[in-house]
Amino acid sequence: MSQQAIISIVIFVVVIVAIMSEKVHRSVAAVAGVVALIMTGILTIETSVEYIDFNTIGVLVGMMLFVAVVKQSGIFEYIAIKSAKLVKGEPWHLMIVFMVITAVLSAFLDNVTTVLLIGPMTIAITKILELNPVPFLMTQILASNIGGTGTLIGDPPNIMIGSAAGLSFADFIINTGGIAIVILIATIFAFKFIYGRKLFVSPEKMKAVMELDENEMVKDRALMHKSVVMIILVAVGFMLHSQLHLESSIIALAAAVIMILIGKQNVEETIADVEWPTIVFFTALFMVVGGMESTGVIEKLADLLMGLTGGDLVVTMIIILWASAVLSAILDNIPFVATMIPMIITMEASGMDVIPLWWALSLGACLGGNGTLIGASANVVLSGISGRHGHPITFIQFTKLGFPMMILSIIISTIYLMIRFGF
Repeated sequence: MSQQAIISIVIFVVVIVAIMSEKVHRSVAAVAGVVALIMTGILTIETSVEYIDFNTIGVLVGMMLFVAVVKQSGIFEYIAIKSAKLVKGEPWHLMIVFMVITAVLSAFLDNVTTVLLIGPMTIAITKILELNPVPFLMTQILASNIGGTGTLIGDPPNIMIGSAAGLSFADFIINTGGIAIVILIATIFAFKFIYGRKLFVSPEKMKAVMELDENEMVKDRALMHKSVVMIILVAVGFMLHSQLHLESSIIALAAAVIMILIGKQNVEETIADVEWPTIVFFTALFMVVGGMESTGVIEKLADLLMGLTGGDLVVTMIIILWASAVLSAILDNIPFVATMIPMIITMEASGMDVIPLWWALSLGACLGGNGTLIGASANVVLSGISGRHGHPITFIQFTKLGFPMMILSIIISTIYLMIRFGF
């Protein structure tokens, strides 16, 4: 192995350790990694840019801008209160409804945005019911990652995989959408045993929820109507982007531009609402992984994996599924997927049928995020909201619930992949 290859590995490992320690902001850690790669001559400014997946970046920026306008209408708060009233404030049914809403929204918006919108509303409603919000927030975290697994745009790893492999919105619906629904149902049944009998609310508190007026949550009714129409059009656009011969990033950015124009909101505030640190992190991370790709490390890792499995597709698929899940629970799933993508592309170049491997990576990385508190961005965001409202969720507390639920989802995924591709 060349000296440059060793340096690229060291830089990558240092960046990952810095991210895991949470002592350095992940965006700063990733940018520092890029600077180190350029200073050591492994990359130049020009070559580093070649490794950025601009389609992924475009989808993220577009959807963040889109949601920044839509949320000003109050539509998400309206949905939350309407749902609570629909189940008459009954806590177990409320938990199920919020899980389903979170999963559905996470499938069509990014899951970080979803939990940012649903979390505060959940805390407000559980406060009225005098219930501990932590069980509700925990179930929503798991539901957001499960829902995000089902579509191309639901979770950043899927955006990255779809862009790299040329997979369409419909491909994800067919291959991961159905199993995500099965896993969500299994998760709800599991939570019935965990929380079902512990949730009790007095009739007076349930009546207080019924007296809430969801219409008061609507800040701009005209914008809400426009938002509903645009959300439907965006969903259709993503489903048909292959037939339209348009990248998913173009659909997302076009939707953002239209929403900004018809929404008539403050443009500077809308742009400021984008999670720019996340965008910087993604951009820099692509370059850091690009450093290992340019020195041949990724190719060697792909050869090593194929050597261990003897090139057996089924064995490789199952190893990728479980390794993705366990490592994504420990690491943030985004760096892991960024590393795996060029490995799978290298396997494809050697003549291997890698389609099942993409689905194994998607299911493992997205569902693996439920394993620990740091497994996915949505986990960190929603636990932060909970902590700010006086209900901290500790790493151990989350892992005791999240890891077994993650293992359950991966067992279901293993059975699914074996039936679909193993025989």
